[in-house]
Amino acid sequence: MPIPADQPPVENATADTGHHVVDRLVEANRSYAAEFHDPGMDARPVLHVAVVTCMDARLDVHALLGLELGDCHVIRNAGGVVTDDTVRSLTISQRALGTTAVVLIHHTGCGLLNLTEDFRHDLEQEVGIRPAWAVEAFRDLDQDVRQSMARVRTSPFLPHTDQVRGFVFDVHTGLLREIDPAS
Repeated sequence: MPIPADQPPVENATADTGHHVVDRLVEANRSYAAEFHDPGMDARPVLHVAVVTCMDARLDVHALLGLELGDCHVIRNAGGVVTDDTVRSLTISQRALGTTAVVLIHHTGCGLLNLTEDFRHDLEQEVGIRPAWAVEAFRDLDQDVRQSMARVRTSPFLPHTDQVRGFVFDVHTGLLREIDPAS
């Protein structure tokens, strides 16, 4: 259930405002739960597909792929890149929950196009500890999709690597553009 349109946008909400954005979300959940009916599904996706994509709020994965609740697993992170944790989730998705296909979706205007690994250095300077994780920033969307496809296809933990396809979603047109893994 979307947040009601009659409520002002929360750009700088803090706990001091008295009406924090999380309170709005919890209230929206109460309304949702009041009309909720258990769909009687299990955790196995009906279409046997896992989608790996960016956490960007502009991507409505179910809408842009014409999916319904229960059709797929959606794994999201900054950039939609295939990291060790993404492989962990895909491994569970495939081995325990029956998915056999993987769809990778990056998008235009991604924030990782403007970051570098210097981000980690800056964090280390600020907090005194270097993050153990890589930023996974990139300059070339197509090449990063290819790299993500290769990471899935070469993982020894994933038994289903023949149905891996990668795309770039255009946030201005809504269209997907498929990336040739061999280019």
